[in-house]
Amino acid sequence: MLDKAASFARAKRSARAGRPKVDPWNPSCPSREIIALIASKWVCLLMPLLRQGSRRNSDLMRGIPGISQKMLTQTLRILEANRLIARHDFKEIPPRVEYRLTALGASLCDILTSLDGWVIDHYYDMSDARRPRDAALSHRGLT
Repeated sequence: MLDKAASFARAKRSARAGRPKVDPWNPSCPSREIIALIASKWVCLLMPLLRQGSRRNSDLMRGIPGISQKMLTQTLRILEANRLIARHDFKEIPPRVEYRLTALGASLCDILTSLDGWVIDHYYDMSDARRPRDAALSHRGLT
């Protein structure tokens, strides 16, 4: 992950290019929308599947148990609107559509894959740390 100094350096470059300064620590900065998108659990689960290559809708549904068709469609549309994935309609009957990562999406996917690895490596560390607190709250009837 980038430290704050590196982020500010990028923001300065953007400002020099004639664009408004990007400052995700500022609550009114629109970059917060991008952070919210990236933080979506469905985005975090979907993008690594596309890293393996182009996928059809049904492949993505099978790859993410628990996601509804509606949520998958919404997530794919948002990712496409942000140029993180590309949709290819083969214009066939029956309809055939595939999704793939763009170069921008692949660069984000590298980071998300690292995050997935961190979660796998540290899930039990965090889960074990919560257990005593959760038990105490349950004992007092607060959960």
